[in-house]
Amino acid sequence: MTVAKVSEITSTSDKSFSDAIQKGIKRANKTLHGISGAWVADQEVMVDKGKVTGYRVRLRITFVLET
Repeated sequence: MTVAKVSEITSTSDKSFSDAIQKGIKRANKTLHGISGAWVADQEVMVDKGKVTGYRVRLRITFVLET
């Protein structure tokens, strides 16, 4: 039997949503082993003086628990 858990993380980038997702997965992989999937729960842009200054994503990371 396989048991999985979901962990929620937030990641930011000054380049793009895609970059924020990649950074989040890369960082999560350092401590969460057996990552099998992720979905973007939320996206947000940071704005300063009318210009987009950053991208933030909230990810739900699914990983398989070790036996």
